[in-house]
Amino acid sequence: PSISIQVNSHTDSRGKDDFNMRLSENRASATVDYIVKAGISADRISGKGFGETRLINRCTNGVPCSEAEHQENRRSEFIVSINHKE
Repeated sequence: PSISIQVNSHTDSRGKDDFNMRLSENRASATVDYIVKAGISADRISGKGFGETRLINRCTNGVPCSEAEHQENRRSEFIVSINHKE
């Protein structure tokens, strides 16, 4: 089987939407670069930034939230896919 990794990076809702999108794209790119430098083939990993479009809690723009709640939304997810070839 072959394994591929998709890095999905996210931000909290603070800041402007376009800034957060760029920030998450940069975070995904930096993560991919780090993993490639560690020895994983670049054709097996990709990254995508989602900005604040996929919040995992109620902390949207204008909603008062604790720092811990905002931290939940600042994350990178690693989606590992195993492709079984016959």
